[in-house]
Amino acid sequence: MKRLRGIWPLLLAAVIFVVIWGSGTQTVQAKEVDYTIATDETFAPFEFKDSNGDLVGIDMDILAAIAKDQGFTYEVKPMGFNAAVQALEAGQVDGVIAGMSITDERKQKFDFSDPYFESGVVMAISEDNNDIKSYKDLKGEKVAVKTGTEGYQFAEANQDKYGYTLVPFDDSASMYEDVKGGNSVACFDDYPVLAYGVKQGNGLKIVTEKEKGGSYGFAVKKGQNQELLQMFNQGLADIKASGEYDKILDKYIGTDTKPATFLDTLNDSWPALLKGLWNTVKLTFISLFFAAILGLAFGFLKVSRNKFLRGIATVYVDIFRGIPLIVLAFFIYFGIPQAFNFRMDPNLAAIITLSLNAGAYITEIIRGGINAIDKGQMEAARSLGLPYGKSMRKIILPQAVRVMVPSFINQFVITLKDTSIMSVIGIVELTQAGKIIIARTFESTGIWLVVAIMYLIVITLLTKLSNVLERRMAK
Repeated sequence: MKRLRGIWPLLLAAVIFVVIWGSGTQTVQAKEVDYTIATDETFAPFEFKDSNGDLVGIDMDILAAIAKDQGFTYEVKPMGFNAAVQALEAGQVDGVIAGMSITDERKQKFDFSDPYFESGVVMAISEDNNDIKSYKDLKGEKVAVKTGTEGYQFAEANQDKYGYTLVPFDDSASMYEDVKGGNSVACFDDYPVLAYGVKQGNGLKIVTEKEKGGSYGFAVKKGQNQELLQMFNQGLADIKASGEYDKILDKYIGTDTKPATFLDTLNDSWPALLKGLWNTVKLTFISLFFAAILGLAFGFLKVSRNKFLRGIATVYVDIFRGIPLIVLAFFIYFGIPQAFNFRMDPNLAAIITLSLNAGAYITEIIRGGINAIDKGQMEAARSLGLPYGKSMRKIILPQAVRVMVPSFINQFVITLKDTSIMSVIGIVELTQAGKIIIARTFESTGIWLVVAIMYLIVITLLTKLSNVLERRMAK
């Protein structure tokens, strides 16, 4: 018991320190900005992160040039395309610029600017494939597409005509890897995106002429931010007239680029990967701190002698263990703010999501640990005149903690891996950092191997910590 009393204050102090430090690193001296603009971050050459971690691309340069011309300030929120569109619909952001095609369906929910890019769809296959030469060769085959894009719409519209099966992905890099790996024989994507990827050495080749496509536009929620929309249109006309627009396009799709070696890519990517790892660990510690509080509260309710209190704990556990984590994240970040008309920081939404989910599992860990102690222990304590609460604190819990430690460490590992799901609401943790690098470099195999090794190192260290704590408590 003396060893136990010595260990837990240190652990608690360490967790509190991490919470305070982690919270502090999230607080940035934010400048007052006029608008918040959402975008994708894996859609090169329109928006992607360079080797310095800066968000660049055609869309970013056009937005910057228009803002300078019109004299407004903005903050960019990088997230996946689908998340960006949902954020705009929920009122979490003022606008979206993410290579977004202007369609009649989208016009029902959003107001679009004048087109700033005329796109078109092309088909690409693996550079080693000599069998697929036209759409007719796709019969009975799988075709990779990116959800929410013009390429997806084109592929879906012609699916019955040419007899292929669609395989949807959330980002272009994963779609390309599916074709390179042979699972799908071809992919459809916007011409500038595929052309940029081919120049970067993504392992594909374009085999069809560009189909007449739609136009990309800047979007705001229908009926809102009309002033921003007007400034975008006026600024776009100005930069086209000055020639700056053409310079931006030439910068990204006008010249060939020599593909970098993997060692060059890895050397440039280390800062982003380490930052992603730090965000993963930090988010895990902060979430588990609050999850432990929830777990303790509902864990004691779960073993309470009061049927009503046990029922409350059971409902909490059933709800938050039964809802998939990604659905819970979407509901907390998009659903609740839209219902009550306010904006929520994605880091806060991620912490709430992970805390509620992990708290439900910790509740069961605590219940199982307490129930694992022989009932005779409580009966003996009560027979000696100790009240129920004191018997629980002094006799049952110290023994139960020893049983719980391996499960606590296991939950830590699970929550650490679950942070990767938070990328759907714009959190750049380790997995998302890897996606961003791959979107720029198309070096999928090597980067995913490095990410896997980084996860393995952290989880191995946690396992060793668990073994040390078990041995100490056994003494």
